[in-house]
Amino acid sequence: MAEYRPLEGLPAPVLVVRDNHVVYANPAMLALFGIGLEEVRATELLKLLARYAPADQSWLEPIHADYTRGQGVPDRVWVRLREAGGQERTWCMRRGAGLRPEDLLLTLFDAEGEASTRRLTEALVQTAGELMHCRDEQAVLETAVEAIHQQGFFVTVLFIEGEALVHGPMRQDPAQVAASELLYGKPIQEVRFPRASVPHLDEVLTRRKAAFHQDFLRALENFHPSELLAQLRRAHPVVRALDAPIFVEGEPYGVLSVQGETLTPTSAATLELFARQVGGALENVRHHRLAAQRLAELSRLQSELVAQERLTVLGEAAGVVAHEVRNPLGSILNAVAVLKRDKLGPVGTSAVEMLEEEATRLDAMVRDLLDVVRPLEPRPRPLHPGELARRTLELFHERRQLGTVKVAVDETPGLPMIHADETLLQLALENLLRNAVQASPSGGQVRVALGSVPGGICLTVEDQGPGVAVGDAQRIFEPFFTTRATGTGLGLAVVRRVVHAHGGTVAVGQRTGGGARFELRLPLQLEPRPLPTAR
Repeated sequence: MAEYRPLEGLPAPVLVVRDNHVVYANPAMLALFGIGLEEVRATELLKLLARYAPADQSWLEPIHADYTRGQGVPDRVWVRLREAGGQERTWCMRRGAGLRPEDLLLTLFDAEGEASTRRLTEALVQTAGELMHCRDEQAVLETAVEAIHQQGFFVTVLFIEGEALVHGPMRQDPAQVAASELLYGKPIQEVRFPRASVPHLDEVLTRRKAAFHQDFLRALENFHPSELLAQLRRAHPVVRALDAPIFVEGEPYGVLSVQGETLTPTSAATLELFARQVGGALENVRHHRLAAQRLAELSRLQSELVAQERLTVLGEAAGVVAHEVRNPLGSILNAVAVLKRDKLGPVGTSAVEMLEEEATRLDAMVRDLLDVVRPLEPRPRPLHPGELARRTLELFHERRQLGTVKVAVDETPGLPMIHADETLLQLALENLLRNAVQASPSGGQVRVALGSVPGGICLTVEDQGPGVAVGDAQRIFEPFFTTRATGTGLGLAVVRRVVHAHGGTVAVGQRTGGGARFELRLPLQLEPRPLPTAR
């Protein structure tokens, strides 16, 4: 092999292969293997690689088979070789032509210290810190895939949903994504791929270890149709890839799949560690969300405790009021009725009317107070929300309580029936309408809208009044809180108790264009959730 002696001075290990046998190895290669030339020449290439690169044998054999059949093979691959001292090291093996047509020249280059790996590591370390500041899972994944893509790689997050794989955030070749969606007839994120079509992913998840692919498209033979694979092969003849598992709280969440011609086993190891960082960031998001939920629940329980204490005090006061005030009020109103039958002068008539008006107002206040504190026991029956709204509006017309304010009822067609207490809901709607009418200017308009929502109905009441200040919105449903000089602050407290007793919710906000907007959401079936009753 005198013609290859000039290679003996090269510091890079070199092999010359002819007919599947090594015919020459330079001193650097012999030192790497720790054996003599004769032993190297007596060993077939595949057996030699199996001996010194056992972890890579599974994918090196198909590449060698393609070469022997005259098919195209990569010009370079990355292999993990076991050196003479027993340590493993990553090398880039490049293919070249020998001095004879039948010779194959294989040169190894140290791939451990690649500058690209260093740049990738620095970028991902910086991104790992940014991930800890994300407050939702989508932000974590988008930040992660963008950081990898900025280093020149294509990347996709595959979600695990039972026995299916679903594409999540991704940065891929737009032309190939468009071709895929054209073939599948829908956005790629809507296509559910069977996990069985990529069996190596189960091993990735079981071992919690990433898989590096010298020829990624070979691993996708059962994942995509052959037509699409052929298009991908034409666009990207050589695709190296990494599939790294993402675990969240010990459970498989998905797979971080990275592809690129410059991907090496060393950079793949960095990406595997980064996938663990992504899982940790997702756990961090969930912990923050859980903490926020617990804080909200704690605030709700504190609010209910305060409400319970207030109702206890109000219950005691209401008992006194009912006994000490209503009886005298009844006597006063009876006396007013007797006086109205007598012939009184203008002054007397005016005094009696004023007396009746004030006594009636006090009686209404006592009634509202009792409504706030008395136990609510809904008696549900089938009820149409639209009919309830129209019947309540008719009562306001009969009592002449609208003045110059106009009320419009908008009902979504096909509104479902609900099971609820008609009397209690009418009481709540009367208080909302009364509040809206009183807040509206002369000639203003109040709008009552009814529509369907998932699992129930939504009833809104909007007025054209001054609206509700941001600070008042938190207290407006508390007993005795009012912004009107003549208000009692009990009507909206009654509304909240009725809605909660039906398992619903009530909220206040600003109406578009000015004014207040009250929104009630009620379930189709009664789900009692009464506030604590007074003792």
